[in-house]
Amino acid sequence: MTTVVDPFTLEVIRNALTTIAEEMSLVVMRSARSPLLREAGDLSSAITDAAGEMVAQGRDIPMHLGVMCFTVKEFLKRVPADRLAPGDVWFLNLPEVGGNHLPDVKAIRPIFVRDTLQAFAVSLAHWADIGGSVPGSYVPYATDAWQEGLRIPPIRLFTEDGPDQEKLDFVLANVRGAMEREGDILAQMASTRSADRHVRELCARHGLDTVNQAVAALHDRAEAQMRAAISHLPPGEYIGEDWLDDDGIDDQRFAVRVRIKLNESSAVFDFSDSDDAARGPINSTPFIASAAAFYTMKALAGTDIQPNGGCYRPLTVITRPGSILEPAIDLPVVGGNHETSQRVADAIFLALEPVIPERLSAGGATTSGLLLFSGKSRNGSWATLYETHGGGEGARIDRDGAPVVRVHLSNVMNTPAEIIESEYPIRIESQRLRRGSGGAGAHCGGEGLHREYLILADDMSLTTMFERRIIPPYGLQGGEDGAPFRVNLVTADGRRKELPGKTNIRLENGDRVILESCGGGGYGVSLKEQI
Repeated sequence: MTTVVDPFTLEVIRNALTTIAEEMSLVVMRSARSPLLREAGDLSSAITDAAGEMVAQGRDIPMHLGVMCFTVKEFLKRVPADRLAPGDVWFLNLPEVGGNHLPDVKAIRPIFVRDTLQAFAVSLAHWADIGGSVPGSYVPYATDAWQEGLRIPPIRLFTEDGPDQEKLDFVLANVRGAMEREGDILAQMASTRSADRHVRELCARHGLDTVNQAVAALHDRAEAQMRAAISHLPPGEYIGEDWLDDDGIDDQRFAVRVRIKLNESSAVFDFSDSDDAARGPINSTPFIASAAAFYTMKALAGTDIQPNGGCYRPLTVITRPGSILEPAIDLPVVGGNHETSQRVADAIFLALEPVIPERLSAGGATTSGLLLFSGKSRNGSWATLYETHGGGEGARIDRDGAPVVRVHLSNVMNTPAEIIESEYPIRIESQRLRRGSGGAGAHCGGEGLHREYLILADDMSLTTMFERRIIPPYGLQGGEDGAPFRVNLVTADGRRKELPGKTNIRLENGDRVILESCGGGGYGVSLKEQI
C-alpha cells in the first residue's frame, strides 16, 4: 500500500528542494570569476529526479529553466545511469542534447543516497567565451555550428578524486580567457556539490521513501493545477505569428507561426508552419520552443503552479524538422536562444489576443539587446563584457508599462557602471530613460534605456545581436507601437553610423557606442484619438 505524504511534510520538502536550487545559484554568483555570472547572474540552477524530470528550480531565467526540463533526460540517452558514480560532474553544451546554444554550459552531478541514484543537480552558466571565430562567441555571420565555438558532448570533468586535468586543459585551450573560464567551471562544480550535500541531508531527515513519494506527489499536483488552469481558458483553435528582423546573413524576415488548440484540460502548440531554418544564427531548438510554450501558459494561467516536470504533461509542442525551430544540427543557433524564443512567446500571446486581451501585455523589449565588447585587458588577458539591455514593458488593460525591465524569457541583471569601468577599458558616459519611446494608448508603454559607452582601448571588438530594430514592439487593442531598438556608433572623428542588429565591428580609442532600447507598446486607444 502506498503511503500518502501529509500536506505539512510535502510543503517542507517542496520548499527545501526549491531552496537547494536557489542556493546553487548563489554559490555560482559568489564564487565565479566572470562579471557575467557574479554581477549579471546569467545562470540558472535546477534539481531533477533520477529519471531527469525537473523537481525544483531557482528564481533564475525562464528560458534556461524550461530547457533544463529536458537536459538530463537527453543526457541519460548518451550516458546511461550505470556509468555514473558519486562525485561525478559532467559538462556539456550541445544544443541537440537538451540544450539551447553553445555559451550556455551545463554542469550535471548525479546525487546518490545509500548507493542509489536519487537525483541530479544541474548548473547552467553562460560562459563569456566558448571559442569560435569572434571573441565572445557570438558570430553574426556564422553559417554553420562549428563557427560558433567549442562543441562539448557530455564529458566527465570531475570525479570523486578531483578534476580530470587533461580534459579540463583541453576545454580551456579552446576558449578565450582561460583563467576566467576555469574559475566559472569551478563555481559550477561547487554549486552542484552544495546541492549534493543538501539533498542527502534532506533524505536522511525525512527518509528516502518519503522524499520519493513527495516528489511524485509534487509532479501530480503540478499536473492537476496546470490542467485546471487550462480549463479556465476559452477552448478552441487560435493562430498567431511574429517575425524576426533578419538572420544577419540574408536581408529577409523570418516568421514564427503557431496554431494553438486549447482543450478542456490540455493544450497543443503546433509550430509546423514556421519558416524554414535560416542560414544565419537565429535558429532555435525544439527544447526552446517547448520552454517558451510552458512559460506562456504558466504566465497566463498558472502563475502559482510549482514549476516541475508535471507541469509539462498537459502540454504538447510540435515542431517541424528543417524549420527555424528544429534546424539541422550543423546550423548556427547562438541568437535563437534569446531572440527566436521571444518570438515564440509573442506569437502565442498574439494568437490569444482575440479571446483573452485582458490577460496580456502589449509588446515589450522582447530581445536581449546584446552588445558584446571584447579585447585585451591591461595585463594582456582577454576581457569580455557581455551586456544585455532591458527596455520598456508593454502596457496592460489597467496600467502603463514599466520602464527599462527585462520581460518574458530573460531575467538577467545589468552590470553596474562601476564594475564596467573598473574591469574594462570602457567608460559609461550616460545612462538615462529614453524619453518618448513608449507607445501611446489608453495606457502607455514603458520607456526604454539610453546608454553611452566610451571606448578607451586602441583595439576592441563589438558584436551586436538584437531584434526589434525593424519590427517594433506591438501595441494591443488599438495602442501604438513602441519605439524600435537603435544602436549608433559615433567614431572618434565624429562620424555617426547606425549599426545593424547582428554585426561585428572593430572599435578604436575614442569611439562612442550609443544604445537606445525599445519602448513598450501601448494598450487601447488614447483619449486624444477618441476625441
